[in-house]
Amino acid sequence: MNIKTQVIGIAADAKKASHTLAGAPSPVKDAALRKMADELVKNTEFLLDENGKDVRYARDKGLSSALVDRLTLKAETVSGISRGLREVAALPDPVGKVTSLWKRPNGLVVGRMRIPLGVVGIIYESRPNVTADAAALCLKSGNAVILRGGSEAIHSNLAIAGILRRVLEEHGLPEAAVQIIPTTDRKAVHEMLQLEEYIDLIIPRGGEELIRAVVQTSKIPVIKHYKGVCHIYVDAGADLDMALDICMNAKVQRPGVCNAMETLLVHKDAAQAFLPLMAKRYSDAGVLLKGCAETRNILPDIEEAREEDWYAEYLDLVLAVRTVNGLDEAIRHIEKYGSLHTEAIITRDYRNAQRFLNEVNSSTVLVNASTRFSDGFELGLGAEIGISTTKLHAFGPMGVEELTTTKFIVYGDGQVRT
Repeated sequence: MNIKTQVIGIAADAKKASHTLAGAPSPVKDAALRKMADELVKNTEFLLDENGKDVRYARDKGLSSALVDRLTLKAETVSGISRGLREVAALPDPVGKVTSLWKRPNGLVVGRMRIPLGVVGIIYESRPNVTADAAALCLKSGNAVILRGGSEAIHSNLAIAGILRRVLEEHGLPEAAVQIIPTTDRKAVHEMLQLEEYIDLIIPRGGEELIRAVVQTSKIPVIKHYKGVCHIYVDAGADLDMALDICMNAKVQRPGVCNAMETLLVHKDAAQAFLPLMAKRYSDAGVLLKGCAETRNILPDIEEAREEDWYAEYLDLVLAVRTVNGLDEAIRHIEKYGSLHTEAIITRDYRNAQRFLNEVNSSTVLVNASTRFSDGFELGLGAEIGISTTKLHAFGPMGVEELTTTKFIVYGDGQVRT
């Protein structure tokens, strides 16, 4: 069987499965999710063994430390995935929810009802947890899913998907509701992106190069998230101890993820007190700083920031730092260089906090908290299928509700149009 035939067969099976899954009762879906959570933990040793094959391959190929970090599973990672599945099971089922009803002058009662999208295709790099997260969210929202992970994670993804598919069968749900493209050949991605008659939405998760390639090739609507150039603005009069802790967490805790801070903006009136303390903590953690001229007057030993640094998603222990005259300049900087992902302000000024929330147009905006909270699990979605930085049809971390759409429902009593 050639790749095109194989991918069409997978997509056709997923489409058929989506019709069954759309009407699956909530208790059945939730029971399956809870059993999936149990089975993943029970099979932790097997999953770590399979993941070890992928990690060794990635290191042998000289892949970046950030990619290897995203690829690696640990026992606590598997436990975290399991908790995420349980949280998804505990969420309200959006399918069939009537979001509004109104009565027309002719007596018609009109409403909107949430329904699944149908078949969702996920194209992703590295992270094996996406396999479980995406499958869980799609199951809960009544969608079939076709998963195409990177070649570096093939053993991990097949192992996770195999466990999930067995649980579906045990609960009378179609195995084909969770499909994984079993080949690492890139031709499979091209073939998948042509199947608009079977697949309703494509969600790519990975680097900017991957996402742009998917957008250029796909005949299917794509949810885009090119990169995460996330900012924190430290306002005049901010609590400096709070600012130190938040900025440290946002850059250092996991620098290789899309919600890590990439640019730090500091009000000029806070810079003299804040920047030397912050620079010391960053130096101890191995962070390379690149600063504007004003910042380098305070921190003369750091590198000069160039224009391209303000656009950069480093995904590493590198940080661009700019001293600004105030909130207006900080907002203008974010508008110019940001990627609509995540921004935070650290301030004691309520009005400045509200202005930042209202005027910064990114998908997640925080006050006095780390950008690392821009994550479906942390925001109470159970898990996330991705973070959209475009506004159609979702914006920000996507959970079960974002994997549904609405249709109109109309109750009549014999009305005809005149």
